Amino acid sequence: MTEPENNNSNDEEMGFIAHLLELRDRLLRIVLCVIFIFLGLFYFSNDLYSYVAGPLMKHMPEGSQMIAIDVASPFLTPFKLSMMASIFLSMPFILYQLWSFVAPGLYGHERKMAGPLVIASSILFYLGMLFAYYVVFPLVFGFLTGAAPEGVSVMTDISRYLDFVLTIFFAFGLAFQVPVATILLVWSGATTPERLTTKRPYIIVGAFVIGMLLTPPDIISQTLLAIPMWILFELGVIFARIYVPVRDEEEEEDEDHSIGAGVVAATATATANAETQDDGHVDDADETVNESGHQEYDPADDKDFLAMSEEEMDAEIDRIEAEMEAMESEADEEDIERKDDKSESEDSKDK
Repeated sequence: MTEPENNNSNDEEMGFIAHLLELRDRLLRIVLCVIFIFLGLFYFSNDLYSYVAGPLMKHMPEGSQMIAIDVASPFLTPFKLSMMASIFLSMPFILYQLWSFVAPGLYGHERKMAGPLVIASSILFYLGMLFAYYVVFPLVFGFLTGAAPEGVSVMTDISRYLDFVLTIFFAFGLAFQVPVATILLVWSGATTPERLTTKRPYIIVGAFVIGMLLTPPDIISQTLLAIPMWILFELGVIFARIYVPVRDEEEEEDEDHSIGAGVVAATATATANAETQDDGHVDDADETVNESGHQEYDPADDKDFLAMSEEEMDAEIDRIEAEMEAMESEADEEDIERKDDKSESEDSKDK
């Protein structure tokens, strides 16, 4: 391996290590941010759990209360809630760190698009959690507690309730990302708003299927998740139309330039092939100037395009073969000269 190749491999290795070091630093910042927020919330962990359990406690029968089945549940459940709340509250900072790590590798127009989408994604995630807490929880818990058979006491375990709540929060926070996903699909060119609107029935069915998979097995939470997803999909299509016209105009301009270049190239080729007259030149009357200032040949007669005879074809083939042989001989001579130079340099080094 030569010295330049060694330098290139070392540069690539150093670049990879530098990226790993930057990723490690940003992950450490994320962990420190989560720990810092957790230390501030842990003291209020019991109050935080009481706040989260409020929608269920309001609909429980009078005299009922929540229970802790496991021995360590009274401590571990509020601890878990404080940790998850720290992660949820750190989400903007987490997305910012990830964005800062990825942004240098993006183009300018990609950075302009991704920045607002990251901010919108964070806001929509929090809106989904708020929607679940203030709209979904009262309806779901009112239905579930009221549907208990006579003689059955509703006493929910605190750890299972926390798992239920976190599942709902995550499901609605993820479902509220539908506008961002829609804009990304349209912006990347994977689809268009027109195609999405034509597939609206399938998307509505898919929203209910996702609601069935992400929510507990009750029709209320499934419906309350599917309907906002549908509405958010329509909003995403509306916002995606803002970016589509700009994209289409740019693509049309690029296509026009490429078509124009192709026409010019085709015209030049046709002109070169058409120069088969006896004197080897075309008349000035047959030459026109296009918009770009280039001269174009406008044949006035079909006789300008004459097929080559067999003798002319053989002569042309012989000429091409002679040129190829000359090029090969020149390449062989250059290889011999390189080998001689290399051997001379090695001999000089040995001396």
